Amino acid sequence: MRALLAEYVLGDLCVQYHTDEQRHVVGLQVIPEGMQGCVQAKDQAIDPLVQLMIRGDDFPSGFANGHTLRNNASVLRFHFWEQTRQDTTDRTSILTTLRSDDGHFLTHNLTHDRGSYGLDIITTFHNGSGQPVTLEMLSSFCLGGITPFIGGDAPQSLTIHRWRSRWSNEARLESISVEDLQLEPSWSGYGVSCERFGQIGSMPVRKFFPMQAVEDTQNHILWGMQLACPSSWQLEVYRRDDALCISGGLADFDFGHWQKTLQPGESFTAPTATLAVCAGTLDGLCQRLTSMQARSLASMAMPARLPVVFNEFCTTWGNPSRENIQHILKMLRGRDIDYFVIDSGWYADEAKGWEANMGDWEINERLFPGGLDAVVDDIRNAGLKPGIWFEPEVCGQDANAFVQTDHLLKRNGTPITTGKRRFWDLCDPWVQAYLQKRVVGLLLQYGFEYVKIDYNDSIGIGCDHPDGLGEGLRRNQQAARDFLAGILKAVPGILLENCSSGGHRLEPSFLSISQLSSFSDAHEVREIPIVAANLHRVMLPRQSLIWAVLRKEDSPKRLAWSLCATFLGVMCLSGDVYDLNAAQWAMVDEGIRFYRTVSSIIEEGMSLRHGPPIASYRHPHGWQAVERTSSDGSEKLIVVHRFDDTPEEIRLPLDGEYYICDVYGDPACNVALQQGTLRLTLTDGACALHLRKV
Repeated sequence: MRALLAEYVLGDLCVQYHTDEQRHVVGLQVIPEGMQGCVQAKDQAIDPLVQLMIRGDDFPSGFANGHTLRNNASVLRFHFWEQTRQDTTDRTSILTTLRSDDGHFLTHNLTHDRGSYGLDIITTFHNGSGQPVTLEMLSSFCLGGITPFIGGDAPQSLTIHRWRSRWSNEARLESISVEDLQLEPSWSGYGVSCERFGQIGSMPVRKFFPMQAVEDTQNHILWGMQLACPSSWQLEVYRRDDALCISGGLADFDFGHWQKTLQPGESFTAPTATLAVCAGTLDGLCQRLTSMQARSLASMAMPARLPVVFNEFCTTWGNPSRENIQHILKMLRGRDIDYFVIDSGWYADEAKGWEANMGDWEINERLFPGGLDAVVDDIRNAGLKPGIWFEPEVCGQDANAFVQTDHLLKRNGTPITTGKRRFWDLCDPWVQAYLQKRVVGLLLQYGFEYVKIDYNDSIGIGCDHPDGLGEGLRRNQQAARDFLAGILKAVPGILLENCSSGGHRLEPSFLSISQLSSFSDAHEVREIPIVAANLHRVMLPRQSLIWAVLRKEDSPKRLAWSLCATFLGVMCLSGDVYDLNAAQWAMVDEGIRFYRTVSSIIEEGMSLRHGPPIASYRHPHGWQAVERTSSDGSEKLIVVHRFDDTPEEIRLPLDGEYYICDVYGDPACNVALQQGTLRLTLTDGACALHLRKV
């Protein structure tokens, strides 16, 4: 028999813990507060609060072995021990302890911050026995009972949402029914179904984002979850009866070659998971999850306003010098731009160039005679703050660092080499000291106020470590994150941009130690606004740095296309700035002015995406509009991009009476507000509107 162990109302969420008659198994269910009376009867087992695998225990049955490690014999070892609640001024914590007969125990700490719209879960395994124990899996979270609002197995009523990702094509939403994933229960109730997916390697957003949602499409209830994991991770959708179950955490031994041996008395904590539940839309659920990311920004030095950044990479293409930077600065002087970033190439080797010379970090004296002092002064004298690019975790084949094999990551004793790159062992004290000197030391020496941290390949499944490749990877990636967090502490006030070939590190653990993140490497292509809009569902727009590359041949229509895309995040400019004519510069300056006007809506607001599905990003058809409403509902920013084969007039119904107070974009754009509907006529172009409530 299934029984309610405890129920807690946390904000607008109702958290329920269910157990059996013997109080052996405990499971977690979360629903919107006020919907307790809508729960339907189902034939469902309690899905355990924690999933783990201890080496030597029996594997799961029901045709599951090899597809999942969930519900193996290790899980059945543990039984409910106690649950406590602790309340402080700003937080409630529910600590649940599970114990096994041989002395191990698990702690499951669910927390809710006052005023927040989600929950955090931290799970820890403690070896309380007298023997070493090897873990092959430890979940960050487990959530069962989906959906409780439809009786039986809820046919044709459950949709899985997840976000696929690849280079220059980040955060593409995939929505697929439970039936299409073959997650219906079997006719006899025997056997399990499981959809396990994730990412392997040191680019945590290379295949999927560590985030998913499940939607009850009949009742419009959504459950969402996000992992803060800088290394390999997995999410699992699991079915053995009427209810769907979701869990996730580090990629386990089967999926990501992770294992860890704990000596008596030692503990291991899984990555933090964030959960949210709501009645409404997918955009509303995503707003809840991303709003949880804002908490980390409170502890960082943030600029007084959303910045405008100029990065010279798409101007010099890896060949910066004091001379050409001075040339660029002549065009930027007096303009409302905050930062100037010197990108890759400042360390170039005279003979071998810059592309494979990362790691030594020695200034090219021909490009910058006497060092960087003079060019930093040039940047400041032009009214901008200086920034610089590093890729500190790797070394290129043309650098002396490439042959420092005692300090590089290895697999099976051989340095991990991907193309022209190798990887520092960031757990090595020698490497930590080296990077402190070469990277942090240079930032301090020249007074840089902005640093772009790039990372352009993956370690893969892992690196040598006594506990195996997966644990080697996990430790190294945690050290990478700690190193970046250390930059903020060592260089007070510096702005850190998190970049990994664009958007390969857009997950909460890296987002929490960087004020800005590169949205993508889609710098000059048609799909820029599509990718930029995608990211509203997985991260805060105020952290999403979006490029507008300005070219001398750009028409007003093309300039509007590029600059309007930056209103979906933080503006970053590059390109042929010294070749733009006066009319082009006037349009850029006007775009910056509009951006400043709507910055408060970008910083704090709620996003809603409109338009038909876009099948091809490379050859887009249709149109897209992102409607972002200020937190108090008094203002709106609407950014519209029209692709090929679109009806001339686009209509957007608004949730109230507004008036248009500012418009920027394609000169051919015509806009009007009639009876609460925004009507736009736009021919293959872009425009942005600032609205205020009547």
